[in-house]
Amino acid sequence: MRNLDRLVEELCNLPSETSWVEFKHNNYAPDMIGRDISALANSAALAGKARAYMIWGIHNDTHEIIGTKESLQSLKVGAQELENWLRSMLSDNAAFEFHDFNKDNNRIGVLIIERAINRTVTFQKVDYIRIGSYTKKLSDIPAVQGPLWDKIRNLKFEEQYAEIDVNKEDVAKLLDYSIYFDLLETLPQPNSFDGVVHYLMEENIIAKQDNGLYAITNLGAIVLAKDLRHFKTLKRKAVRVVQYENTNRMNMLRDEIFFGGYAVVFEKLIKFIEALVPMREDFISGVRKKNVAYPISAIRETIANALIHQDFFVSGAGPLVEIFSNRIEITNPGDSLVNIKRIIDNPPKSRNEKLASLLRELGLCEELGSGWDRIVLSCEYKQLPAPKIETFSDDTRVTLFSEISFTGLSMDEKLWACYLHACVKYVQSEQVTNRSLRERFGLSEKNAGSISRLIKEAVNQKYIKPVDPNTAPRYMRYIPIWA
Repeated sequence: MRNLDRLVEELCNLPSETSWVEFKHNNYAPDMIGRDISALANSAALAGKARAYMIWGIHNDTHEIIGTKESLQSLKVGAQELENWLRSMLSDNAAFEFHDFNKDNNRIGVLIIERAINRTVTFQKVDYIRIGSYTKKLSDIPAVQGPLWDKIRNLKFEEQYAEIDVNKEDVAKLLDYSIYFDLLETLPQPNSFDGVVHYLMEENIIAKQDNGLYAITNLGAIVLAKDLRHFKTLKRKAVRVVQYENTNRMNMLRDEIFFGGYAVVFEKLIKFIEALVPMREDFISGVRKKNVAYPISAIRETIANALIHQDFFVSGAGPLVEIFSNRIEITNPGDSLVNIKRIIDNPPKSRNEKLASLLRELGLCEELGSGWDRIVLSCEYKQLPAPKIETFSDDTRVTLFSEISFTGLSMDEKLWACYLHACVKYVQSEQVTNRSLRERFGLSEKNAGSISRLIKEAVNQKYIKPVDPNTAPRYMRYIPIWA
């Protein structure tokens, strides 16, 4: 951490010791330090702080600088260095670092402790907590255990820091903040950078650190980074687009990675994909019209979903768009939070709520749960096969298909298209009919028999059910099986 002297000054200005700051003079008892690391890490999580601190060389009551005798890095437990000994005694999620520096000719020791993540930090398999200025076993304070575990379990990816110890100039170099104001439209960009910093902090894009410098949050980096490669933990979350020559992965034609934050590159990404997909020009009433093989609105919605709903804790993987000669596959890390058979009607869920909220503010997505309605309807409008949704242990993949004739579809593909047609009809307060399905597949009335057989199979397979089983066949209407 930079600005250690500024950090110590800021902490000394606190009215008293807190649950996440402890001052020492010359007490370097190893067991005490181990217990306090556990307690401070857990207390920082409970207080919503990114870090906790132990400072040596500060008077406990007056917060005056009095100096300390020892150097943290030189201390040993037997023949073992103190730091190595502590790491062997603490749980593996304990993260801390020692620093020494001189201030006003006094040695100051600083132990910076990261907040507990995923689970409590323990020392010798016991977890501790700070109550006021006292370190206690967590098991002795039942009232604190529930709130602490809630804080630890509910720590969001967006809230964690992608980069620390940056000044205002660094913020301007690393983030394309102008795109935030351009997309927001309702808020003009302030004339001063201090005004910009104010809004970025309000959006949790950056955060003020205890040492007076700033941290860029994962939310800020993943949305507004000029280049995600600067952020070591996020560079694999850049969107990759791969184009293949045929229907398989044998011959790759293009491999492009969009390293900017999602708000920075989104429109460029969509235009890039649009330029790669097959297109023909039709003349309609003497007017030349572009006819793209896939509905751009479906591509846009599917990619937005992949960005927003990905599991950022799945390491080594990011959003992937693969373009084949007959389909587009869009894959994101993480399984679906919604049963794929209820993806049309269920309320929206997001594992990255702050990301979804910010991208909605910027007009790049919506949180109404109607994205999948638009994807399905746009495919139906072009009489394309229904989009396919697949979930794996660590991934979700959506496939958009180019034009395939009704006879070229497998029975499973026909049934899935019939089911999604029933779902979008239902949420529009309508029902499936033989005619509506014929129109969906672009078939004439002479194919009514084929559609009747498809409907019968969909009922047998429990995809759909009749509204009234006793209605005459020509008046039969159908709704999803769950309706």
